Amino acid sequence: MNDTVRVLILAVVQGVAEFLPISSSGHLVIIDELLRQGKSVEDEAMTLNIVLHLGTLGSIITVYFQRLKRIILEADLRLCAAIVLASIPAGLVGVLFKKRLEPLFENAWIAGCGLLVTGTLLLLSQRVKGGNYNEKEMPWWVALMVGCFQAVALVPGISRSGSTISGGMLAGLQRESAGTFSFLIAIPAIGGAALLDAVKLLKQQGGNPEAIPGSVLLMGMIVSFIVGIIALRLLLSLISKQRLHIFGYYCLAAGTATLIWKGMGH
Repeated sequence: MNDTVRVLILAVVQGVAEFLPISSSGHLVIIDELLRQGKSVEDEAMTLNIVLHLGTLGSIITVYFQRLKRIILEADLRLCAAIVLASIPAGLVGVLFKKRLEPLFENAWIAGCGLLVTGTLLLLSQRVKGGNYNEKEMPWWVALMVGCFQAVALVPGISRSGSTISGGMLAGLQRESAGTFSFLIAIPAIGGAALLDAVKLLKQQGGNPEAIPGSVLLMGMIVSFIVGIIALRLLLSLISKQRLHIFGYYCLAAGTATLIWKGMGH
């Protein structure tokens, strides 16, 4: 399979799975292993990961542009502090355990198990009727708890959006507020992860003659950006309609199928 088709497929997967609570990292690990057919180039994978995540980061900023503008203009320090507090756990885990986490992103077994965890979380959160707090009034411990769920989602297969939305609802956030706060804290999380990967890539300074062309990477970023906007708007609609359990069943099925596939010797 040529690079253009492979990047296009992964860009669509990233755009959909980054926001729908089905784990973009888990799906990228599983699908990329299928598409590569044994070929593994670390620098190439890291570059592609950065580009696709920048595309979906742009999706969040676009959908929440007016909200972000209000936060800045109104100097909403309480909400800003909550975002910072919720970002600390994932930041610490990402920095302290980065070397231990990186091999997991080449392991479809881990991704399959992570999808089972995501499915379970989504089904549990569906039983919660919704809390009393919105994202502007929640106690500090709620922000920290959501941040801990985001840190757990560094494992491939565990959905960042699924775990943080579920964690927020379990901690007492209203459904819509859990979704909003989840994607507000995604901005530093995705941006920080992409920055760390970019720094590592620059330090390696390795030339790869078989690297993916820049035009193909740009195409991947644009596709993940457009698909991401559509997926994010769809998820926000489904949250308000209390339909997240649909993705819970999907994750359980996908995780089980992945473990069966790997168990058959692939």
